Amino acid sequence: MTDSPGGVAPAAIDYVAVEESPRFRELKRTQRSFVFPLAVFFLVWYFVYVVLAGFFPEFMGQRVWGDITLGLLLGLGQFVTTFAITMGYVAFANRRLDPISAEIREQLEQEAGA
Repeated sequence: MTDSPGGVAPAAIDYVAVEESPRFRELKRTQRSFVFPLAVFFLVWYFVYVVLAGFFPEFMGQRVWGDITLGLLLGLGQFVTTFAITMGYVAFANRRLDPISAEIREQLEQEAGA
């Protein structure tokens, strides 16, 4: 039994060939060029915070304003950084990755429909 009208099975897509295609490689390279540097930046920023909290409590305990300490501000900065990275990635993906992936998807749909 087939799902396509007329009893003709749809053409199988060679996903390995798609993965090895220049356009898909460009998509992966573009995505990685954004993700890896930001991941390294965030991990360094996170571990600096942990090291400061663990080894320099007097530095982190410095009062900035009232009961607000430097450690509290840096901790909140972790959340702000997370949201900023997420918003930056979404904007980057919408602008650079989605057009390439849509092009690849259209090409695959045309090949599968032929």
